[in-house]
Amino acid sequence: MNKILVIKLGAFGDIIQSDGALRDIRAHHAKDEIVVLTTPPYARIFNRCPHVDRVIIDERIPRWRVFKLLGLRSHLRAENFARVYDLQNSDRTVFYFKWFLPDVIWSGTARGCALPHRAENPKLIRTLDRLAGQLADAGVPIVQTLKPDMSWMTEDVSHILSDAGLNEPFIVLIPGTSARAMQRRWGHYEELAKALMAGGWNVVTAPGPDGTDPELSGFILRGSRGFLNWFELAGLMKRARFVIGNDTGPTHLASHLGCQGLALYGSHMPAERTGVIRKNFSAIQVDDLNDLTLERVLTEVRQRLAQ
Repeated sequence: MNKILVIKLGAFGDIIQSDGALRDIRAHHAKDEIVVLTTPPYARIFNRCPHVDRVIIDERIPRWRVFKLLGLRSHLRAENFARVYDLQNSDRTVFYFKWFLPDVIWSGTARGCALPHRAENPKLIRTLDRLAGQLADAGVPIVQTLKPDMSWMTEDVSHILSDAGLNEPFIVLIPGTSARAMQRRWGHYEELAKALMAGGWNVVTAPGPDGTDPELSGFILRGSRGFLNWFELAGLMKRARFVIGNDTGPTHLASHLGCQGLALYGSHMPAERTGVIRKNFSAIQVDDLNDLTLERVLTEVRQRLAQ
């Protein structure tokens, strides 16, 4: 049995996108041990992931902390990995290739990887297509890479719904983003919640680990520890009739849980490229989210709910 290292440091939406690739790596190395190198915020997710055997934590140590970096290098070298799949493909992981594991078979930009031949502009390649090109270049059969399925993340939230007195069906709103991506936030979720509730829908605002707007109307669900954890959030969205959210990790999670939903995008990133658009999940893309009207979003949501 060989040890196979998969590097995926973050962020949350990218972790979600990597599920299909992990499934294909697992199938290709069915008799090997799959070890994921990730950062502390995502260790719990990979520890629960059925395609992973073990997790190693990367604290993202600054390069000037030489002795700490040497400790990580010693740890990784002592594992004697037979192959590395670098799904992060960042400057940091290129550094790891050059200074930590230069003699290991490596899949990733550090040694070049194939991109889909049909792409005229590499900058517009979907994240999932990029992963598929990389794995195909490494000889991994592509079966699930383009079809992430995060159903394994769901946790039973019946007790949370019961404690909140919330009846199904309900609609989940995801009005937040990380604090560093305020330009991705649409500003009319409160009005949207009021309009949906006026139409007879129960509306849920579920504050995930990155928080949300405390002034938003509707239910604000919380787990026993305060904010919902990722698995409770997944369980909540899986039971939702519809999910509406910004370009943020929980919206990608909803898309790859198979939820019916709608993502709201400005010009910061083509929605098609992110992989959030699926048969069950659509997107509205505008040049400026400040110009996206409540009426347009409501029209789209009502049409989707009527299907």
